[in-house]
Amino acid sequence: MTAIPAFAPAYPEIFMALAALALLMLGVFRKNDSMTLVTWLSVLVMTATAVLAVHGTDSAVTFNKLFVVNGFTVFAKVLTLLGAGLTLVLINVWAQGEKVARFELPLLVLFSVLGMMLMISANDLIALYLGVELQSLSLYVLAAYHRDNQRATEAGVKYFVLGALASGLLLYGSSLVYGFAGTTTFEGLATAVKSGPDSIGVTIGIVFVISGLAFKVSAVPFHMWTPDVYEGAPTPITAFFSVAPKIAGLCLFLRALVGPFAGMIEQWQQVIIVIAVLSMTWGAIAAIAQKSIKRLMAYSSIGHVGYALIGLVVGNEEGARGLLFYLLIYLFMNVGTFAVIMSMRVKGKYVEEIGDLAGLSRNNPGMAMALAILMFSMAGIPPMAGFLGKFYIFVAAVNAGFVALAVVGLLASVVGAFYYLRLIKIMYFDEPTAAIIDPPGLTTGIIMAVSSALMLLFFIVPAPLVSGAEAAARALFLG
Repeated sequence: MTAIPAFAPAYPEIFMALAALALLMLGVFRKNDSMTLVTWLSVLVMTATAVLAVHGTDSAVTFNKLFVVNGFTVFAKVLTLLGAGLTLVLINVWAQGEKVARFELPLLVLFSVLGMMLMISANDLIALYLGVELQSLSLYVLAAYHRDNQRATEAGVKYFVLGALASGLLLYGSSLVYGFAGTTTFEGLATAVKSGPDSIGVTIGIVFVISGLAFKVSAVPFHMWTPDVYEGAPTPITAFFSVAPKIAGLCLFLRALVGPFAGMIEQWQQVIIVIAVLSMTWGAIAAIAQKSIKRLMAYSSIGHVGYALIGLVVGNEEGARGLLFYLLIYLFMNVGTFAVIMSMRVKGKYVEEIGDLAGLSRNNPGMAMALAILMFSMAGIPPMAGFLGKFYIFVAAVNAGFVALAVVGLLASVVGAFYYLRLIKIMYFDEPTAAIIDPPGLTTGIIMAVSSALMLLFFIVPAPLVSGAEAAARALFLG
């Protein structure tokens, strides 16, 4: 007889799935006036899920070794839920203002986050794939949600077509790994890779798996969808794309490579080095010519993924700690910046061009200060938390002997600082435009202010965050 699996480790995911179905029924019966209610209930569900995850099982493997829970997965899930919750609040503000408020919108976010949580806890290539697809299908719909907008529709189609290609690469790579290793479980793969001789088939399979995952985190050369989707999708949905899926994808990247494929680190390390270098350099160079803030943020996101991948290249506990700490800082930097972009409205209409920031310091000094702090942090300039994020990543690379990679990252940061500082120059030194940007709403203003304040606070008191990331990294390598 088959043993009954232990459900306790999966209580957060089970709770979220049941709550999402209940909210779906609530939305159906309440119909058009239910989005705000469903949104705040969804935020409450995500908060409760995070509490369940933190206070749940310390470490366990269940569902026939398909699902794993440990300190690393809990840390990654809490980060993902935090990013999703903050951006969902922004999405609600936008939907109410644009008169496109429908209860399905927060539910799509909720089901997407459920997929991300399943990805993070996946302990098998098939479970990994199912989590990725649950996330992706919701994201495709979100990208094209504003269906009366031609750019949003185009963004959704591009994302879907290229996403289907990436899913095919991921599934094909998984099938190759299974064919040559004889198993899909992470534990089985780790044993097969350590004990068996080097297999060219497994190596090729890993390359395909990396390609599929690189698309999900928009790493070069699988980034081609990112600028168009970021620009075409509504601003708060772009904010969601830039935070929660990135965090979940990079944490999955880390678990998949340093876990089952740790015995082939020399093979996959070379691929990740190339992807990291290309992402950092192209993200820095391509952003210079951008005139749209959302496209600039797309290339900025590509660059940040490159920096985070340095922690993966290192492949040890110190590298994992640096990656997780970087993701924590990246979360608040991005959410805060997109809150500012959302607030750029002239007579109720959204503006997204960099030139529209001219003279913002005189028209709205509070918003200008918040954006300046966030841009300094993204550039990695002290005393902002973004400096510490890059510092821990580069130190881990140097200690592991990847000095050249750290130098490339440092040079890319210098180039990237140009376009971040250009925004500050435009806000503070260019002549004001004729249009005065409307003041932000209360919710958006709070998110903006808190995010920028945390950039200073995290630099002054980084110890709790670093110790949390260190504990999560230790759990990853012990588990």
